[in-house]
Amino acid sequence: MARVAFALVALHVADDCFVQPRPGTGARDHLVGGVVSLAALTVALVVYPRLRPGGRAVLALCVGLVATVGAVAEAGYHALEVGPSGDDFTGLAMLAAGVALLAVGGMTLWRSRRLEEPLARRYARRSLVAVAGALVAFQVVVPIALAYVLTHASRPVVPRADLGAPHEEVSITTADGLELRGWYVRSKNGAAVIVFPGRTGPQPHARMLVRHGYGVLLLDRRGEGQSEGDPNGLGWGMDADIAAAAAFLRERPDVEHGRVGGLGLSVGGEVLIEAAAKTDLLRAVVSEGAGIRSLREALGVRGVSRWLTAPYWAVSTGATAILSGRLPPPSLAALVPRIAPRPVLLVYAAHGQGGENLNPDYFAAAGEPKELWRIPDSGHIGGIDARSGEYERRVVGFFDRALLGAGGTAP
Repeated sequence: MARVAFALVALHVADDCFVQPRPGTGARDHLVGGVVSLAALTVALVVYPRLRPGGRAVLALCVGLVATVGAVAEAGYHALEVGPSGDDFTGLAMLAAGVALLAVGGMTLWRSRRLEEPLARRYARRSLVAVAGALVAFQVVVPIALAYVLTHASRPVVPRADLGAPHEEVSITTADGLELRGWYVRSKNGAAVIVFPGRTGPQPHARMLVRHGYGVLLLDRRGEGQSEGDPNGLGWGMDADIAAAAAFLRERPDVEHGRVGGLGLSVGGEVLIEAAAKTDLLRAVVSEGAGIRSLREALGVRGVSRWLTAPYWAVSTGATAILSGRLPPPSLAALVPRIAPRPVLLVYAAHGQGGENLNPDYFAAAGEPKELWRIPDSGHIGGIDARSGEYERRVVGFFDRALLGAGGTAP
């Protein structure tokens, strides 16, 4: 049963990487991730019968956990949202295989337990094994599973538009040949802002900017909604999406030269910082909720938590690089100084997540002009809800000064 399950997982990997890759991508784009994953599964299939019961159980549980989590997040979610298609069918088979491996691993552990040892020694050994297993799971298996989810799962549904003004459907082509789809509301004041990522979460921010006459562009990031490409939940490579969006706005007749800005939320804030560091088409950036996206930022965490999170991020970064076929981007602390002399506003929540507390470090590294706003009663990217009036005054005022050369336009 375990070997059949390993084979089913390998079948989905081959189908996903080489037979039915996502629109806009081909087998070459998945060569590293596909070959490494298939090689690892082949080794597992070959060595499994040769291992002692404890080794077989650990191997089955590890592969089973990654397969189950990955299949639920990818094929299961997609099938429930829009119906199964493409590699979803082998993905659902991988889900069954993952559950079977978890069952086999648990049964093997139970049947191979030692009962001849003295009671105290038996439970002491089991306690040590449980602690070691928990550490391995958290520091190795979980980050690998997360890396799979981040590089394969994405929101497939395009929401209903509620932007406070009529919009047009737009299509943008990136430098690496992907077609991105989105919405654009025409500018009334000669300036436009890219609000990123996606077309769901940023809608309140889009309505806020539209009320003040700004053109607003919302895009499905690559691999999401109607956009081509592979997803990456950490935003690696999506600076190319922002560069293409800024070039699109530069050519719009309703947008005056040099009046393009960006507002990024969470991973979008990280992508906006990277894009602004690499292109001067973005004249002003608001980044809310930027945090950790690879080991490079994780090493900037201070105190004991650094040594607790660094191994996790080392495994996650390596697994994401293999599965995406892409090296991790430079650290945000190294990128943010390159934005100057264009202005940047960094916003973060007191009760944030994902390394948001590193924003003061990013602020210290940034060149002038720069602003930092800590929202004491906000959760992750919840500033517009926690302090709606102040959020609007600060953010719109920032864009007014940076893009229009005007004073604040407080509502």
